[in-house]
Amino acid sequence: MRRYVIKSASGGPQPEEKVFSIRYKEALNPAQYEAVTTLQGPLLVIAGAGSGKTRTLTYRVARLVEEGVPPSAILLLTFTRRAAQEMLRRAVALLDQRCERVAGGTFHSFANLILRRYAGRLGFQSGISILDRADAEDVISLLRTRMGLNLKERRFPRKGIIATMYSKAVNKVVSIEEVILEDYPHFLKETADLLRLYEVYQGYKRENLLMDYDDLLIYMRALLEQNPDVQERLSQTYRYIMVDEYQDTNKIQADIVRFLGTTHNNVMVVGDDSQSIYAFRGANFRNIMDFPAMFPCTKIIKLEENYRSTQPILNVANVIIDGAREKYTKVLFTQKKRGAVPSLVAAEDERMQSRFVSQKILELWEEGIHLNEIAVLFRSGYHSFDLEIELNQRNVPFIKVGGFKFIETAHIKDFLAHLKILANPLDPVSWHRVLLMLDGIGHGTAEEIFQSVARSGVGVKCLADVKPKPRYAGAFKKLRKALESLDGDPCSLIEIGARLMRYYGPILENKYDDHPKRAKDLEHLLTIMERYRRLENFLSDMALEPPNASVNSILANDFEGEQLVLSTIHSAKGLEWHTVLIIWALEGRFPATYAAHSDEEMEEELRLMYVAATRAKENLYFTYPISTYERGTGMIFSRPSRFVEGIPEEILEHWSLVSEEEPGSA
Repeated sequence: MRRYVIKSASGGPQPEEKVFSIRYKEALNPAQYEAVTTLQGPLLVIAGAGSGKTRTLTYRVARLVEEGVPPSAILLLTFTRRAAQEMLRRAVALLDQRCERVAGGTFHSFANLILRRYAGRLGFQSGISILDRADAEDVISLLRTRMGLNLKERRFPRKGIIATMYSKAVNKVVSIEEVILEDYPHFLKETADLLRLYEVYQGYKRENLLMDYDDLLIYMRALLEQNPDVQERLSQTYRYIMVDEYQDTNKIQADIVRFLGTTHNNVMVVGDDSQSIYAFRGANFRNIMDFPAMFPCTKIIKLEENYRSTQPILNVANVIIDGAREKYTKVLFTQKKRGAVPSLVAAEDERMQSRFVSQKILELWEEGIHLNEIAVLFRSGYHSFDLEIELNQRNVPFIKVGGFKFIETAHIKDFLAHLKILANPLDPVSWHRVLLMLDGIGHGTAEEIFQSVARSGVGVKCLADVKPKPRYAGAFKKLRKALESLDGDPCSLIEIGARLMRYYGPILENKYDDHPKRAKDLEHLLTIMERYRRLENFLSDMALEPPNASVNSILANDFEGEQLVLSTIHSAKGLEWHTVLIIWALEGRFPATYAAHSDEEMEEELRLMYVAATRAKENLYFTYPISTYERGTGMIFSRPSRFVEGIPEEILEHWSLVSEEEPGSA
């Protein structure tokens, strides 16, 4: 037999290296380049804050297309439609129009597309309709009424709270009973009816070919799990899958990703375990930590070069996140080595904290930093209440993101309306607001009572002459007694507030399903009232900005239309500012006291602080009042947050505040 020798490939001419139209190596740092060019197999990209996550995803879409992968075989899943559209728009600009044909969108929009195609597999004989959140609440309200659960004699949750309960149970993959026990214990006695209503709601949707947002994910997972042929077909169709913000996915979304990758495992997920802060919405921290177990042989790439912040800011952020018990260890670094050392500012009390923040903002503005390049971040919405008053007094325009501005919240308006009546018995708006809170009183009756007060000329004392009708007699008597006991009483303003709170507390509970949270706001309002001696001065400060003013109308000519940003940290994720001030970095407030009962919640609080710190580009300040008394618990907080306490001064400079002596003072 004749032998023919196959020579080694190294002995012949080498194949030409593929030429790409985009110079990937020049455009990306080494870690980004590795993520963009690793196309086969499961890939976990841990993208540190400000490390170019979006850039990496965009270039990877272009690279896949340049490698000859059909755009229709690429699936890009994001958390907002805008994010997907922006990435694909950038990919088109990088390469060409082929990138427009990549399948990109949210988990919900993708599920909607697939479920319409396979509705019959799930028992839907014709097309389905999608309920948005408002529609879902209306259906719940309709069924609640049909079941007789809306009777005034009983306290049953309103439609919005019920929808939130059901959605949270689905997204966190827990029972409705658990959600009620953890978040709405004041509705525990209604558990049986809430479960019954849920079953009726599910049946109603099924009968009427309806799905709400949560159903899209539930049915999508069921379709893939119960139909192996569909699972295989979709997996073969979408041979390259990319998921953005993977740390924010819930258990159902992680299951969907696993099923879609079943035939190829070409799944790239991008996220940052250190920025997993949405557990309350159902995000599951375990998804990103367990991805390598879900997809064996996962390659892990860390993006650690930061393009946002100076190195001194990153030094603080690295120390903070180093305290996490479970994490993918990474150390953020930047080419911007120089910069101001972040500061930990100890204030005597909340008032001093607000004065410092306001003064520092004005100093920065004088130095040429635009107000909209400065942000004040906080753990909870009520943490900024005192600061809002101070900013109003200094005519600093601001916009608040995440929660309502203090004086725009309904329960704060309710409470202040009673105080306004004491200060001015001829205030018709406040009288109407107070009277309409009482069961049995409508607009006509409220106007009659107000006119009686106005004609009497003796203010609140006139209420003794009003003859209430039986339907509201009991509630009216309680109001009359509360106002009469405070009218002209020489007690301190804080005592007036405390007494009024005892009267208003039951109304708050009856009027608002989330009354425990709103009660916390009112406790903070009482703390603010301690600063004042006279009711008139307090109300004047509270009225510096009218309650009905639109957020977008808060402008000041002196600042040329700029607005300072006040934001909860949850609402600030993904954003950045020249200067960031994190207020209430106080143990007991940040982390919150309730987090001490759970290691998981404490870990999320730490990640929340990390997210806050990494929003800053040039300046970073942490502030806290040295001593604060919390009325609700009777606790006194005096230590800085455990997340920043003990950081060496060369990394986090410690400041103490000293009041300038008033002119002429001894």
